[in-house]
Amino acid sequence: MSLLENNILPTDGVSNYQKILLGIREQALLRSDVKFSGSVTGYDGQVIESSTFPASIGSECTIKSRYGTLSKGEVIGFKGDKNIIFQYDKSSEIFNGDKIFSSSRVKDVNVGPKLLGRVIDGLGAPLDGDGPIETTHFIPINGTSVNPFDRGDIKQIFDVGIKSINALTSIGRGQRMGIIAGSGVGKSVLLNMITRSAEADVIVVGLIGERGRELATFTKEITSSHSKHKVVIVAVPADRSALLRIQGAKRATSIAEFFRGQGKNVLLILDSLTRVAHAQREIGLSLGEQPTARGYPPSVISLIPELIERTGTGVNSVGSITSIYTILADGDDTVSDPIVDNARAILDGHIVLSRKLAQQGIYPAVDVSNSVSRLMSDLCSKEHSANARKLRKLISIYQENQDLLLMGGYIQGQDADLDMAVQLWPKIVSFLHQDQSESFSFSQTEELLNKLLG
Repeated sequence: MSLLENNILPTDGVSNYQKILLGIREQALLRSDVKFSGSVTGYDGQVIESSTFPASIGSECTIKSRYGTLSKGEVIGFKGDKNIIFQYDKSSEIFNGDKIFSSSRVKDVNVGPKLLGRVIDGLGAPLDGDGPIETTHFIPINGTSVNPFDRGDIKQIFDVGIKSINALTSIGRGQRMGIIAGSGVGKSVLLNMITRSAEADVIVVGLIGERGRELATFTKEITSSHSKHKVVIVAVPADRSALLRIQGAKRATSIAEFFRGQGKNVLLILDSLTRVAHAQREIGLSLGEQPTARGYPPSVISLIPELIERTGTGVNSVGSITSIYTILADGDDTVSDPIVDNARAILDGHIVLSRKLAQQGIYPAVDVSNSVSRLMSDLCSKEHSANARKLRKLISIYQENQDLLLMGGYIQGQDADLDMAVQLWPKIVSFLHQDQSESFSFSQTEELLNKLLG
C-alpha cells in the first residue's frame, strides 16, 4: 500500500505542490536501489550525522522519523566514522536513531522537451500548477567533462536586443558573460529585457536565492510574453536550504546542456551566481572548512568555474550555451570582491551596471568604461569595432571631465575630443537609454551607431 494511502505521509492541509513533493519522496524511498543504510546519530538543526554506510558524495538519502514523516537530503561529506547529510528542506522532526535510506547512485536530472514553458524547483517538481512533467532522458546533475579542444569556435553574433550591449560589448553564441552590479541597480530588469528579446532557440532561467516576490513577478512577466514556449525556469527562493539552491543552479545548467545536445542555440541565465556562492559557503563552513577571502572557503572558489565551464559551444560545434550570470557586488565593490574577481577572471567578458547612471535615469545603466567583451573584436566588422572604440572614448572623456564641465571650468576649443563629446552627449545618452518594452536588433544597432558618429 502507498505510504500516502497509509497516512504515513500526512496529506491534510497541504498544497498540490507539497503533495507532489511527498510523492517524489515516497518514490525515492520505495525505489529498488534505495535500502536501509544507517541511523541518525547527531543533528544540529542544519547538518545530520549518521552511522557510517557505503555512499559517495552526492548520494541521495531519505530520513524517516519515528512519526513516519520523510525528509530528503544528500551526503555532502564524511567525518571520522560518520556520514554528513545536508537536508533539501530543513525539518525539526529529526530524532536520534531515526532511520536513513540511501540511494546507491548520485542524483540525475530528468529532462525532455516538455520542460519548455514550465516552472520547476531545485528538485524538478513543478511550481506552476500545470501538473506533472513528462521527461524522456536522465543526465548527470554535475554534467560531463568535455575536452576543450573538441568544442567549436565562437563565430556568430548573439543578438540580445539591447543597444548598448550589442554596440559596445557584443556577445557571441557560446560566450560566457557576467552582469556585475550592486543591489537595486537594474539587474533583474535587464535580464527581463534580454529574455524577451534574445535570439535563442531555448532560454533556461535559473532564479537562485532571490526574494519570493521578485521571483514570482519575474516568472509571471516571462511566461506571459511571446517567448513562453521556449523558456524553462528553475526557481529556488532565498528561504530554501543552501543545498537546494546549489541543486537549482546545477539543474538549470544540466537542462541547458540537454538542449545544447539537441543542437539548439541555448541562452542560460543564472540569477545570481553570488547567491550560489553564499549557499556553498554555508555548506563548506558546516563541514569545517576554513574561511579565507571575506569568509569564503576554498570550495566556493572551485564551484564557480565548475558551473561556468559546463556552458559554451558544444562538441564539434553542435549546439551552444550562451550563459549570462548576475554577480552581486556587495557595497558596489566591483573590484576587490572575491566572487566578482573570481568570476571575472574565468568569464569571457562582463557588463558592469553603474548606480550613478541609474540615478541619472539612464537605463539599462551599463558602465561602458568598465564593461568588456573579450570576443567582440573577433565577431564584429572593422567599421563596427572602430565606431565602438570611438564611442567608448567619447563617453570616457566626458565622464572624466564632467565635474569640470558642471562648474563651468572648461573653455571650448582646448580639446577636440572633449568638444565632440560635449556636443554629442545628449545623443549619446539617448543611444544608451532603452525603455523596457523596446528591442533593437544587431543590424538596427549598427545603423544607429553609424548615424550617431557619422
